[in-house]
Amino acid sequence: MAVVDALIAHGVDHAFCVPGESYLPVLDALYDVKDKINLITCRHESGAANMADAHGKLTGRPGICLVTRGPGASNAAIGVHTAMQDSTPMILLVGQVASHQLGREAFQEVEYREMFKPLAKLVVQIDNAGDIATVMTKAFHIATSGRMGPVVVALPEDILSSGCERQDIKPLAPDQASPTADDLAALGSLLEQAERPLIILGGSGWTRDAVKNFRAFAGREGLPVGCAFRFQDLLDPRSDNYVGDIGIGINPKLAALVKEADVILALGPRLGEMTTSGYTLIKPPKPEQTLVHVHAGKEELGKVYQADLGIHSSPANFVSALKGLKLGRKKDWAGWLEGGRKNYLDWSTPNTHPGPVQLAELYRYLRETLPDDAILTNGAGNYTAWLHRFYHYRDFNTQVAPTSGAMGYGVPAAIGAKIIEPDRVVVSISGDGCFLMTGQELATAALYKVPVIFLVFNNSMYGTIRMHQERDYPGRVLGTGLKNPDFVGYAKSFGIAGWLATTNDEFEAAFAAALASGAPALIEITVEQEAISPATTLSDLKK
Repeated sequence: MAVVDALIAHGVDHAFCVPGESYLPVLDALYDVKDKINLITCRHESGAANMADAHGKLTGRPGICLVTRGPGASNAAIGVHTAMQDSTPMILLVGQVASHQLGREAFQEVEYREMFKPLAKLVVQIDNAGDIATVMTKAFHIATSGRMGPVVVALPEDILSSGCERQDIKPLAPDQASPTADDLAALGSLLEQAERPLIILGGSGWTRDAVKNFRAFAGREGLPVGCAFRFQDLLDPRSDNYVGDIGIGINPKLAALVKEADVILALGPRLGEMTTSGYTLIKPPKPEQTLVHVHAGKEELGKVYQADLGIHSSPANFVSALKGLKLGRKKDWAGWLEGGRKNYLDWSTPNTHPGPVQLAELYRYLRETLPDDAILTNGAGNYTAWLHRFYHYRDFNTQVAPTSGAMGYGVPAAIGAKIIEPDRVVVSISGDGCFLMTGQELATAALYKVPVIFLVFNNSMYGTIRMHQERDYPGRVLGTGLKNPDFVGYAKSFGIAGWLATTNDEFEAAFAAALASGAPALIEITVEQEAISPATTLSDLKK
């Protein structure tokens, strides 16, 4: 079958799906290549799409997701949106009604080129079986070139069942730009004149070598470095150059440092709302700071910010070129760097909050217990503020989380990550509201015996929205209280071991047991509602 031949030709070894009758010929063709492509059957299309996104983040190759038409495509749309905002390579294969039924609003018919147009880099429908090789090759090329992202391919069911000659498939190398000599010379001149430089790392397209080489450059030149929202694994926080994460719940002293910087090198990130604190730290269209913006997508340069120097380059190619840049700076940055570093160390020192479970200490235990290459996944919510602030991502590709702020991401992403990286410890971190959006994927973990450790922080509310209500609409709380199941009992119903932790000692004992079990495991952690964030309490907000 030509679609599956294209997957194999492009090196696909995993795919995630919810089966559907609209693409039965593809499923049948996958049967013959079970030794080459590991097909993971999920319980909801959003779970399958999020697993594919995690695959793309960890490998740099397109994660493959297969779903049926209409409702299946709609359910998978959240994963496509996440992949787009996160610049993650992904290919979503969607079943479609027969070509002779198109335009009649046939059963579950959707015009995918309209539906997914703002959510994907490319949406294409295969209208002729003889075009499958061409379309699929284009899909892989687009997904991995420039600013990486998702591509949606619609598959009319009659096209899938029609015969065609075996097609010659030659994968194309991704197009990734590199900086010019003039770019590097201009950057060197700006940095040499800077009194308060700052580098912000982010975006996709990094490699382990690029991360290693960048750390050497920053250390050699004594430059302070922060990481954009949910890209904290691009620089080991033990590095003397690391000054913190620039995202939600930012250290106020780090926010001030961003504003005070006279030259900012944004290496890879889009500089979106979360990284710029609502476009206040770096103000569009012309920032107060001198801005050097390096991005893999040429269309992104100048889209929001008028940079003083825009450089079209992938992060990996840019860092490779940086190796030859040696600054003859005229300014002393030591005090500037030391101040930023001290602010980070103070900020990441565990604090206390109401309740017997102290979350900052919990994350200190995890960072002291887990190996450097452990992968942590999470969705969205106030519960992530403690993770971002007090856990240390010490190795590349250890933070797998949605910059799109999608709830429900952590559970399926962890399963996908562990399937791809079976020798690494994988921990899923969710709030109670976040967990139940995709908690049915515990069935997938149980079916395939995927030994993820699932942590569920339970405070019986949508904490982020409750915080905003208390702050902006005092005394008018509505719609944020939750009635939860017994999460431990829920896990056990799938045959997964579970523990309830109401103190830090109980958590540490449960985590050690879960880690030693080598099997899927869940720990529910009770959190008091008063502990609304690391920076304040519910009572203080009410005041």
